[in-house]
Amino acid sequence: MEAYNISRHNTFYAIGISYKKADAAIRGKFSLNETAKIGLLTQAKNAGMDGIMATSTCNRTEIYGFAQHPFQLIQLLCDNSNGSLEDFQRIGFVYKNKEAIDHLFKVGTGLDSQILGDFEIISQIKQSFTISKKLGLTNHFLERLCNCVIQASKRIKNETELSSGATSVAFASVQYILARVPEISEKNILLFGTGKIGRNTCENMVKHTRNNHIVLINRTKDKAEKIAGKFNLIVKDYSNLQEEISQCDILIVATGAQKPTITKQLIHSKKELLILDLSIPQNVDPSVQEMPNVTLVHLDQLSQMTNETLKRREQFIPQAEEIIKEVTEEFRSWLETRKFAPTIKALKKKLNHMRDAEIDFQRKKINGFNDQQAEIISDRIIQKITTQFANHLKDSSDTSTESIELIKKVFQLETL
Repeated sequence: MEAYNISRHNTFYAIGISYKKADAAIRGKFSLNETAKIGLLTQAKNAGMDGIMATSTCNRTEIYGFAQHPFQLIQLLCDNSNGSLEDFQRIGFVYKNKEAIDHLFKVGTGLDSQILGDFEIISQIKQSFTISKKLGLTNHFLERLCNCVIQASKRIKNETELSSGATSVAFASVQYILARVPEISEKNILLFGTGKIGRNTCENMVKHTRNNHIVLINRTKDKAEKIAGKFNLIVKDYSNLQEEISQCDILIVATGAQKPTITKQLIHSKKELLILDLSIPQNVDPSVQEMPNVTLVHLDQLSQMTNETLKRREQFIPQAEEIIKEVTEEFRSWLETRKFAPTIKALKKKLNHMRDAEIDFQRKKINGFNDQQAEIISDRIIQKITTQFANHLKDSSDTSTESIELIKKVFQLETL
């Protein structure tokens, strides 16, 4: 993207891993918590990179940014996660320029979500951009691109039914339980972890099961108490985790730990226990499946559940794609203006110098010369001239490079 005068690095990349090729275990290795994200971005800044942001959800970890070579971004990801270059080469992806832009639009509008039309990712993109901006790692390109993706996401939500119906990992969890557990209102349910997925799951559980035997446990108790107060639920201390597991029929794990928090050593009950692990990385040790009384279900299995809602959403894909096309074209039109922005800026500067010199000359020559009126008139003329040139360059995109060079030659312009 050298011609667009955006970054000192010429190429915009999107690199990462997602549910399409990486299972939950591999995605867990590449996941980035907030500390790791900041570490990654700080490392990028120290390396002189710009226009970069990183996102990490249960379904994907991706970096968008300008670089001389995609390996720079891949190395950043591996340096700040538990993922390896070998794993990335096997299951990772790299998109460049147009393909990278198109990929971000698909991700941000829910077309690339594991559950079609799941728009939770757009809030992650907003948060990622905000973090990058605070660290001084954004540029006009990235800001405009993210704003356009957000705009497309809003339009698809408002103008289509791609996100109609209640379908998310949280809702899929409740659907799974309702379909397989009889007399759910009488079962003891323990929710361990009250982050975003945990909160959403809790809300769906209360709404659809009519169960008043739901217990919440979180390492930070006050977070659990805030949710419990909203739904009139029970909160127990983290130290009571093992005791509560022994009493529950259903255990939902939605913690953000980097290593398993639920192991065989915590499960002493011999009664049937259904465990739903909604965490990335997996927070339930896979070895619990060896216990005859335990059924373990991971979020990947829940995400793959097909139902009428998802089937219905598919018919709105063409409409969503048309909206994305419209917004993408608006973004590309803006991008084209970046080609000649430095030239127009330099032209305006040159005309201002010419104006200042002429006003100074006339001031000395004419008695009672009105500087203020002269500046007002000349400013308007300069604005009209530069606008005329800008419109010409915009309308003749096929020959804009030649026109830019001609303008530089005629006015003897120097652009950075």
